[in-house]
Amino acid sequence: MITQPYHLYVERTETGRNMARFYALAIDCNLFGEPCLTRRWGRIGTRGQTMVHHFSQEQEAVALFLDLLRQKRSRGYRPLSPSATEERTSR
Repeated sequence: MITQPYHLYVERTETGRNMARFYALAIDCNLFGEPCLTRRWGRIGTRGQTMVHHFSQEQEAVALFLDLLRQKRSRGYRPLSPSATEERTSR
């Protein structure tokens, strides 16, 4: 069982390079109660691609979650402002 929710959605946009990307991470339990890290990424406005990692312990999933977060932040991905999040979800 997951002790606390782990969900992250970040974006990277550079209009000069026609770049509009998103990256989403979430840790949830599968049907057997094992922790799984789900990664989604792609161009904003598309479904993108999905990859799921299965773990025997929650600590392993959290370690990968934090490592991927550090990598994406170093490449310029940033969380959305609250107003931008509301605008995206209202579409």
